Amino acid sequence: MAKKAKKQTGGTPATVALTAAGTPFTVHEYAHDPASPSYGEEAAEALGVSPDRVFKTLVADVDGALTVAVVPVAGQLDLKALAAAVGGKRATMADPAAAERTTGYVRGGISPLGQRKKLPTVLDASASRHETICVSAGRRGLEVELAPAHLAELTGAVLAPIGRA
Repeated sequence: MAKKAKKQTGGTPATVALTAAGTPFTVHEYAHDPASPSYGEEAAEALGVSPDRVFKTLVADVDGALTVAVVPVAGQLDLKALAAAVGGKRATMADPAAAERTTGYVRGGISPLGQRKKLPTVLDASASRHETICVSAGRRGLEVELAPAHLAELTGAVLAPIGRA
């Protein structure tokens, strides 16, 4: 895996949180194409990483509470499974403006780490099959690679099968 990234000025809240926690991670930067139809698939292709190791961060509304779902970019979020994972009944995708306001990140760059407000987080169970996974580092064109266990620990995430192909 990676070495600890050097502390850098101008880091994102995600990289600052990782550095502060002493968590080993690697930053991967690539040229983001605004015309790309899928931020996650663009990241996987640009980084040369299998799409099942690149995870997207989605914000959903579960029974009136915003909840973070982290699933492979190669699949989709199963809203029913997400609701069940947090003991809820019904989940819908959150309003994009509410997701941006609450997390402090823009769509396509929402990271599960370093969010403005700590939200309940569910990481798809498939993450545990990989030594490392990539998630947004807090802006389009920037990913962090880290161990799934470290991501779960830092976000307080529950592991559950919330993704589907």
